[in-house]
Amino acid sequence: PAGPAGRAGTSSVVDAVVLATATPDHPCPATAPALAARLGLGQVPAFDIGAVCSGFVYGLAVCHGLIVSGLYDRVLLVGADAYSTWLDPGDRATGVVFGDGAGAALIGAGGPGDPGELLAFDLGSDGTGYGLVTVEGGGSRARSRPGPAVEGDQYFRMRGQTVYQHAVERMTGSCRSLLRTVGWHADQVDHFVPHQANGRILRSVAERLGIGEERCVIHLDRVGNTGAASLPLALADGAARERFRAGDRMLLTAFGGGLTWGTAALRWPETRVPAGPGPGGTRRREPKGTEENGRDGTS
Repeated sequence: PAGPAGRAGTSSVVDAVVLATATPDHPCPATAPALAARLGLGQVPAFDIGAVCSGFVYGLAVCHGLIVSGLYDRVLLVGADAYSTWLDPGDRATGVVFGDGAGAALIGAGGPGDPGELLAFDLGSDGTGYGLVTVEGGGSRARSRPGPAVEGDQYFRMRGQTVYQHAVERMTGSCRSLLRTVGWHADQVDHFVPHQANGRILRSVAERLGIGEERCVIHLDRVGNTGAASLPLALADGAARERFRAGDRMLLTAFGGGLTWGTAALRWPETRVPAGPGPGGTRRREPKGTEENGRDGTS
């Protein structure tokens, strides 16, 4: 199995880097190789994933595949977005919703049944909704049009009400499908971690699934919608608050432009309490590094 290898520290070996982002440094080249270089990881393979807010779930699936295939043992998955760079300052509908953020997880090889095991995924897309979440300018399509650039095309646009309906339906359907795949009932989910889009969407999806608010991991009220970073940030926040225990059943889901959506089922990794206090003077439970017991999965 494959899954989060825990709070690994700077000495851990990384075989590859996957960066989920909708706001790369440049249209060309990809940002992941520069990130790997800045982290001092040497000449490891590194590439970007562009699935907007679904990027971290897509990234988990890609990392799982890289490890289960036997190609690599440990892959660093990063979700990072800087929405402030493309928001229209005059558009209050988006300016008050989004934030900048980054989060990461080290995915490593493990054994079947290990805490932290990535169990299954459900991914999907619908290109007929391509224009519902978009930045029109900056790409090859805009550059190939005759005439000057259209004013405002450099800004992020979203058709809020239609996106809301799609997000609720797609995430709910994806979660139900994956729950059937892994054989869990909604009552057996210990923690539901949705992409932190907005409060209405999160509550609607949880209610449709029959998952109570006490089992929902919510970080949105403090940081906003941080795109591909929202899931790792929500997980880090929950871990810092000592909400999770080894083996807890976790259901992660996300929806983004494209349209794209995805859901992942995993078990939370083993944890240990460090000697000193964590941020804010609280003691933090810290995941152990994963023992590499074979390539039949990831943890």
